[in-house]
Parts: sequence; C-alpha cells; structure tokens
Amino acid sequence: MEHLVYPSKGLSEQAFEKREVLFETWHVKAEYAWDTGVAIGKYLAELKEGRIVGRRCFKCKRVMVPPRMFCEHCFRPTDEWAYVQDIGTVKTFSLCYVRWDMVRLTEPEIPAVIDLDGASRGMGIMHKLGAVDSRAVKIGMRVQAVWKPPAERTGSITDIAYFKPL
Repeated sequence: MEHLVYPSKGLSEQAFEKREVLFETWHVKAEYAWDTGVAIGKYLAELKEGRIVGRRCFKCKRVMVPPRMFCEHCFRPTDEWAYVQDIGTVKTFSLCYVRWDMVRLTEPEIPAVIDLDGASRGMGIMHKLGAVDSRAVKIGMRVQAVWKPPAERTGSITDIAYFKPL
C-alpha cells in the first residue's frame, strides 16, 4: 500500500510542479475479530432460519426490532425474546434511480421503512420493496417478506430478498 508522506509544513506549489512527492510502501496486516453481541447475534441467527426476533421490555411494554439487550426508554435490561411477523406496513419509502455504486437505473430501487406486525411503533426496519410497480407504492401499503431459499441464507438482513405487496 502506497502512502504520501508530506513534510510538516506541507508541499509548496513548486514541489507539486516538480513532482517532489515521496512515496513509502507499507505492508499492513490488519486482522480483526468482530462480535455481533447477544442481541444482534440472535437476530442474525433467526433471520437465517426465516424468523424475525426482537426484545420485549416489560416496563414500557415495547417490542424492539432489531433487538437490544437494554431499553433506551426505561434505562434497564430488556426482559425476553419476542418473535414478530414478517408482514408489515410501509411507513415511508424512496424511489432511487441511482444504485449504491452510482450506476443509473431505468427502473428504481425502492428502499422503505417497514413497521413489522408485532413490533412496537417506531421500530421499523429498512429494506427494499420488490415485485411491485413503483407507481403503485404507497405509505400504509401492507407488505410481506420474500425470503431467500434456506440454502442461500447467511445470517444477514439480506436473507430477506425484499418485501412484496400483500
């Protein structure tokens, strides 16, 4: 990996013109381990099995999706796992004619925030809508998850291929 090395006062205009830029090569070995933690670890494992799980707080009566081990409203540990439906309601959406890697699209991708049945209000997840004409998408539209086949699931939010209208 090459990195520019700059003098402490920066390079002058003349140094740029003469291409007096120093290069140094580093061989970086940057290994790391990442732990999802208890709540997200179970969430991802359940997605791989075709289920959506959250956490319930007995004090404020919320079901949080994605799950958290600590309730940010009550400032206390959450109490139990709670499974929610893979059916929900479109809370908001966007029509995106440019893909994440800046490729123009003729048909838009449709990211949406979906409030899942069984989860508390305001606990929507963001995912893509599919199998729908972009002109037919509406706030309040009922949708259901379309899961990848079990053999293709990896324990990721993308185990849900998209949400389609009911």
